[in-house]
Amino acid sequence: MTIDFLGHVRSEAARFGEVLRDTAPDTRVPSCPEWTADDLLYHLAEVFDNWTKVVAEDREGDDIPPPERPGDHAGLVGLYDQATSALLDLLAATPNDKPMWSWVADDVTASWLTRRMAHEALIHRLDAELTADAVTGFDPALAADGVSEVVYYFYGWRPGWATITPGPAVGRLATTDTGDEWLIRFDTWSGHSPDSGKTYDGESFLALVESGEPSYSVQASARDLDAWLWNRPTVTAPAIEGDAAVLQEVVAKGLQ
Repeated sequence: MTIDFLGHVRSEAARFGEVLRDTAPDTRVPSCPEWTADDLLYHLAEVFDNWTKVVAEDREGDDIPPPERPGDHAGLVGLYDQATSALLDLLAATPNDKPMWSWVADDVTASWLTRRMAHEALIHRLDAELTADAVTGFDPALAADGVSEVVYYFYGWRPGWATITPGPAVGRLATTDTGDEWLIRFDTWSGHSPDSGKTYDGESFLALVESGEPSYSVQASARDLDAWLWNRPTVTAPAIEGDAAVLQEVVAKGLQ
């Protein structure tokens, strides 16, 4: 199934903005309790602004200063609208195969960014709706793809120069509505960074694997599995069989 990631960026970003426009600025975000509604609004505006400049100016994201934060809610809404419009225009006009900088280990192109922004907007749209107590559903295909994306790029990050040591236990993630499943394993990586000169030993990451007998499983709807992996509230708690304690502990530390 082909997913219209650009369409999802557009619709999820629009819903995010719609919800927070009418939310009291100092309302706490339940899923990110250190943030207020206005902090969340600024965060996504900053993310959109940063990635737009990465591609448009052919720069590394870490070198780009954040936009100045407006002093009031109306200014933040304006900044968010501007950043969203610029990002959407850029993604629509940029060839999918254009190379770009990214923090991930793999070489990526602009198609990676369109997918990444669809999931960034989706999860923060949920944050906004939780803040306003106005939660709506997820597109199942996008949510299932979100499971692949968060496991590979967030739980599974490791540098390209690392030496990998396979872990002992395989687990299974599965969606109850879309029929997708993933075999996962906690591996470790080690090595000497050619950039910082630092030596790493036994750093854990979550690998997607092609075979193995699972010793535990986590099953839920695509919406709930995606939300659970992002440490966001689920509609129905995932069904967990076997000893998934390590995975549960890692997930509970949270992603933003």
